[in-house]
Amino acid sequence: MYFLGFDLGSSSVKACLMHADTGQAVATAFFPEKEMPIAAPQTGFAEQQPEAWWENACLASQEVIRKSGVKANKIGAIGISYQMHGLVVVDKDLNVLRPSIIWCDSRAVETGNEAMEALGADFVLPRLLNSPGNFTASKLGWVKRNEPGIYAQVHRFMLPGDYLAARMTGEVVTTPSGLSEGIFWDFVKQQPADFLMEYFGFSSELLPTILPTFSEQGRLTESAAKSMGLSAGIPITYRAGDQPNNAFSLNVLEPGEVAATAGTSGVVYGVSDQIKFDPKSRVNTFLHVNPISEAARYGVLLCVNGTGSLNGWLRNTLLQGGISYPAMNEVAAQAPVGSDGLLCLPFGNGAERMLENQDPGAQFKGLQFSRHTMAHWTRAAQEGIVFALYYGMEIMETVGVSLKNIRAGEANMFLSPLFRETFANVSGATVELYNTDGAQGAARAAGFGLGYYKNRAEAFVGLAALKTIEPDMVQVEATQQAYQNWKRALLD
Repeated sequence: MYFLGFDLGSSSVKACLMHADTGQAVATAFFPEKEMPIAAPQTGFAEQQPEAWWENACLASQEVIRKSGVKANKIGAIGISYQMHGLVVVDKDLNVLRPSIIWCDSRAVETGNEAMEALGADFVLPRLLNSPGNFTASKLGWVKRNEPGIYAQVHRFMLPGDYLAARMTGEVVTTPSGLSEGIFWDFVKQQPADFLMEYFGFSSELLPTILPTFSEQGRLTESAAKSMGLSAGIPITYRAGDQPNNAFSLNVLEPGEVAATAGTSGVVYGVSDQIKFDPKSRVNTFLHVNPISEAARYGVLLCVNGTGSLNGWLRNTLLQGGISYPAMNEVAAQAPVGSDGLLCLPFGNGAERMLENQDPGAQFKGLQFSRHTMAHWTRAAQEGIVFALYYGMEIMETVGVSLKNIRAGEANMFLSPLFRETFANVSGATVELYNTDGAQGAARAAGFGLGYYKNRAEAFVGLAALKTIEPDMVQVEATQQAYQNWKRALLD
């Protein structure tokens, strides 16, 4: 038997076909080959076309079947991971009514802030664990206020993964974990947050059907199967936001376990058994995905919007695409720790929750024409990303998340020796890199949702640590001093 996992990102849709018993990926594919466009019709806006997600998912599915040679009827279940906090609105025929307002869109900040002020922080935070801020609920509120003609046609709202699943099955469903990431979940009542729905004037009929994260959530229709190169009737047995799913893919399921990723955005995600929240909502608490424990688990998430996107901007714009990412890493390593005083504040991809939903833009500070070279620019960018993550990690520790051991996939920015060594040296944490990614995690989780795997040992067979990076005591002091310089620049 095989399991098929999809990871719907903002750059591409990746598919992984995994052997159920060995835990090995037999084929992977992603589309498009170049990054999916993100439209910005106004400053602070970020939109994508959901139809493009579906088209790329179909291409990726067809490709893994072609590459693997596996017959489609050997696939036992499908799992879906997706970019968090986005909004998709559809009519009763599942036609998309407007482009998706995605995770890094800033337009709904004031809408969420107004809700927080009107309802009162003392009432909201114990129930939602977060300010409505710039999350999915506030984005739907923005549509209601600013696009009433579109809102009047809305039959259901969905998260990006809900939409992808709906295209596969024809059924509109979601999960409690998904609703918590959209700030639609009341942690006190353990149900959708009716008080927030009432505040915004949302009918409960707009809510998708709610099913467990690990459960059958519909089956592949004949038409969807034909488009994907698969067999009709395959069940979708799992869906989760990309960061809870990344944690699952790294076997991060219990209190004290921490996952990190550094793709387009950078995230540190720690698991807790306690309902705690940051009073300023700089880090965010959601329901975690955990198929094992009967006790509830919570994921505390720190996000920096501009990580790989900053590195990509340097390569494609400043360097005009004339250098590879591995070569950039080599160039960056030629500069000393601290980049000889050149500091990068990597906040150029929308409002940052870590900065209380401020959008200061990216900055390079301390540039000296007589001293700084491309090595300093590229190193300062990588250090700035790591330092921004660590700034948020200091906040995470105040809500009880231990950060002594961090797991990440060997991918994206963690492919850079400089990046991962700086990460270990500034945080003092051991960093373990694994041979996995979000699509593989979704495939494994599909096996759990199907009931094929009974425990962690079965589900994570084949998952292996490839590298372990310990803090380098020779470099720790200099790295931490560079961080303090960076932090002063941020707070100036």
